[in-house]
Amino acid sequence: MTAAPIGPALARLAPVGLADLVERAALQTRVDRKYLVAEDALPRLLERLTPYARVLEIDGERAFRYRSVYFDTPQLTSYHRTAYRRRRRFKVRTRTYLDSAECWLEVKISGARGSVTKHRLPYHPGDCDTVRPGRGFVDETLARESAGPVAGTSLDPVLTTEYRRVTLLLPDTASRITIDTGLAWRAAGSALRLPGLVVVETKSTSAATPVDRLLWRAGTRPARISKYATGLAALRPDLPAVPWRRTLRRHFRDAAPAADPPPVISQRPEQEASCV
Repeated sequence: MTAAPIGPALARLAPVGLADLVERAALQTRVDRKYLVAEDALPRLLERLTPYARVLEIDGERAFRYRSVYFDTPQLTSYHRTAYRRRRRFKVRTRTYLDSAECWLEVKISGARGSVTKHRLPYHPGDCDTVRPGRGFVDETLARESAGPVAGTSLDPVLTTEYRRVTLLLPDTASRITIDTGLAWRAAGSALRLPGLVVVETKSTSAATPVDRLLWRAGTRPARISKYATGLAALRPDLPAVPWRRTLRRHFRDAAPAADPPPVISQRPEQEASCV
């Protein structure tokens, strides 16, 4: 079955600019809840949000292409800390906004009670596959947060993800919602897509958002999914994957192989999508 297009539903939402979005809901420290939702359910969800949600719009566009490269140690320290639910978990990645050729080096720290703190450094898009130019920033951040490997441990590219993202602002609760479609993963010569499913993520200071409540009422509960860890587990069955076993069994079993060429990076200068 072909998913219903979300363009008409997006068009009915009031727009918000990037500066306004950052001012109202930067949320560098936040609680994230992720849901796997059927793509054909998105138009109805967006329609129900029309009265009180605004959609990020840049130059008339409301959906933006992302590419993230995740880095880990040779022992996959980041992955294993997540798989075994260690208290101080971390991720290191570059994120490229393909429609604007803008790139950031990011370090995400997972702390107590589900909180996530993100630290970011402007980065050159040509360096998106290496942490070398920003290694000092990574080491300093991990040391300050007592969350990562000691300085000098190599960090190599392990997984690449690509998708399109729509970002919503809920002004009344100063929360953000991201909707990721066209999800694809690549690692060590293997690749897969997740057809017919999207990741809806709510980002708030702590309290549930109206989107959380809408999804709960529809019977949809938060899913154990990490773009890095779950994607790598799907491509590497030899890795421990207890936290995502149900998600992998229910949603990744029919994942489709992907063999697309690398995405083209635009040379438009403006900043992109939900880069906060």
